[in-house]
Amino acid sequence: MDGQWRVNVPDLPAPPVAPVELPNGSYPTRLDDRGRLRLPAAFVRYFERLAERELFVTSTDNVTVQIYPIAVWREKRLKLATDTQDDDAADVLLVAHHNGAHAQMDAQGRILVHEELRRKLQLENRPLRLVPWVWRVDVMTHEHYENRMAAAQQDLAAKVARVTRRGLL
Repeated sequence: MDGQWRVNVPDLPAPPVAPVELPNGSYPTRLDDRGRLRLPAAFVRYFERLAERELFVTSTDNVTVQIYPIAVWREKRLKLATDTQDDDAADVLLVAHHNGAHAQMDAQGRILVHEELRRKLQLENRPLRLVPWVWRVDVMTHEHYENRMAAAQQDLAAKVARVTRRGLL
């Protein structure tokens, strides 16, 4: 008798999942007194939506901090480790591992930059900038950001023309 109340419902497709995308624009931030990077709300939302919450925080150039979602870092690590063209990839990977540590965003939207890295890059008690790329977030001192912006703006009209010809804009 209870079988008459069962209804056969066909499998419905899963609702579409919006892609997880980094925010656009650059943002000012700072480290707190414990070395945690304070994230703007747009970045908090991005990191909360990742399938894996683990991050890899490193520097490959000893100038900027790179924050990689762990899935992205696995892919980059594999590419660096298997590149046989020259020793550059192996050297960059060695530096990334030396400078790197795993981290997670905490409930207040902060990511710990481990002590050795923040001291090496002199990040403490300084204004910082967050700059998103396609698959990672870079953190740099305000001074480095300003220098990089000045260099980027040199001969900007010609740069825009070249990237436009290549179909990038």
